[in-house]
Amino acid sequence: MSDTDTAQGVTGQDEVVDLCRELIRIDTSNYGDHSGPGERQAAEYVAEKLAEVGLEPQIFESHRGRASTVARIEGEDPSRPALLIHGHTDVVPANAADWTHDPFSGEIADGCVWGRGAVDMKDMDAMTLAVVRDRLRSGRRPPRDIVLAFLADEEAGGTYGARFLVDKHPGLFDGVTEAISEVGGFSFTVNEQRRLYLIQTAEKGMHWMKLTVAGTAGHGSMIHRDNAITELSEAVARLGRHTFPVRVTRTTRAFLDELGDALGTELDPENMEGTLAKLGGIAKLIGATLSNTANPTQLNAGYKVNVIPGEATAHVDGRFLPGFEEEFLADIDRILGPDVRREDVHADKALETSFDGTLVAAMQSALLAEDPAAKAIPYMLSGGTDAKSFDDLGIRGFGFAPLKLPPELDFAGMFHGVDERVPVDALQFGVRVLDRFIDAS
Repeated sequence: MSDTDTAQGVTGQDEVVDLCRELIRIDTSNYGDHSGPGERQAAEYVAEKLAEVGLEPQIFESHRGRASTVARIEGEDPSRPALLIHGHTDVVPANAADWTHDPFSGEIADGCVWGRGAVDMKDMDAMTLAVVRDRLRSGRRPPRDIVLAFLADEEAGGTYGARFLVDKHPGLFDGVTEAISEVGGFSFTVNEQRRLYLIQTAEKGMHWMKLTVAGTAGHGSMIHRDNAITELSEAVARLGRHTFPVRVTRTTRAFLDELGDALGTELDPENMEGTLAKLGGIAKLIGATLSNTANPTQLNAGYKVNVIPGEATAHVDGRFLPGFEEEFLADIDRILGPDVRREDVHADKALETSFDGTLVAAMQSALLAEDPAAKAIPYMLSGGTDAKSFDDLGIRGFGFAPLKLPPELDFAGMFHGVDERVPVDALQFGVRVLDRFIDAS
């Protein structure tokens, strides 16, 4: 979209789809190391779009190609605490052969923008850019300062993105007390008279673990009681099949109460199987917030079919509820047993904040203005976000990337899944809601 187009009255709703498509076409696949293309091209694209409307964005490169973009918009009342709007530009990898439409084409089909990052989270990046560009073109300053951060490396824990900026450049976030970002503000349709919009107020902590078992190497033809692969496999199987106890945090309790009211039934967290079946795609998100989880994800051992290796390793994605980290680790060690050595590959805190305050009221009013059937409710995210890093600066984080979704869309299944896509009208809805939210916040 050219400057001429924007001068002729193009709005944020007009350009959000193109912004989303262009971001998707920039391959920012994050493989968990530095083997991917990195986020530099996306950082430069964002910086260019912000500079076009008079901002002075800065690009910070933590490692070659691993770049983030930050800019500050001066508000009408600079004495007020500032708001952070952050999103990540990296995406998980995608195999084009598995997709209906090429994951890096940004194709429009069936009323949706398709591609890796369409919901995680180049949609929110595009909505943020669209709103900011529209407001600055029309001279509408926000009520208070807004810091914009488009970040690298969230999909691998944020070491080269949010964590780098918080540790090395904390001054960028001076005065910021609250933040919004991904995986919240999306709709769950109960009926035509009620749509619940799930606001993320909590997220599980993580322990990505490497498990190691040492044994005795030997010839594959011999009887061998001290086989590292056998010992590790049994331990991993025990862990993978273990059912952790239900633990209900204040966020989950509030969510269940609100959902129960909407469904007209009282919900028992100890007996959620029937309820989860009614929730469609979001059951994946909600079910994982009722307990700690530990899922084996990688196994590695051996180098030749007739050689028993001296060591076997596995990796596990462990997630714990706020307030239950010690219980989680104790359970893990008990299940694994004394012969398995456990070490963290990446660990980070759990978060939980209350569902109240001016910011929450602004979310509720903005949603209701665009959808009379809307009701905002809190929920916990089973994964993690860059909010963990910003929490170290005392910034209270919420997931609020507003989307009004068709009931049949498996939204939760889009995250890291095949055929990720976002409806065009949901993007435009999000722009309108975010614009109202900024005015009310």
